[in-house]
Amino acid sequence: MITMATILEKNPLTRRVRAARDDASREATVMGAGLITMGVLHFVVPGPFDAQIPREIPGEPRTLTYASGVAEAAIGAGLLIPRTRKPAAAAAIALFVAVYPANLNMVRIYWDKPLIRAGAIARLPFQVPMITTAVKIWRATP
Repeated sequence: MITMATILEKNPLTRRVRAARDDASREATVMGAGLITMGVLHFVVPGPFDAQIPREIPGEPRTLTYASGVAEAAIGAGLLIPRTRKPAAAAAIALFVAVYPANLNMVRIYWDKPLIRAGAIARLPFQVPMITTAVKIWRATP
């Protein structure tokens, strides 16, 4: 007997949607683990994160470092849980866009140190695939 489930199972579009969800689930796991790791590092070695915070942003750098560490770890945890994955992916998009000025600031503050400056410049383009991956996770998550 042919059922609706059988028809949907054989539908190529259904297979593509499932494959996209599986890919997004794997990417969410990798991104979530990375964000949790970085969030913890904000507490373990806060100095380098303090240095990235532009002077123009009001507040104590250490407080902002800790706040961003909590945000990164929380978003990472949210990406690991299927029920919270979609809002966590949206938060990851916002986070990656929001921290871009700090990444630009790294170039500015290390302008007189060519090797560190080169690393800071090389890091800038990596923000784009992080954002697009978070968008992919958001779109693929029901």
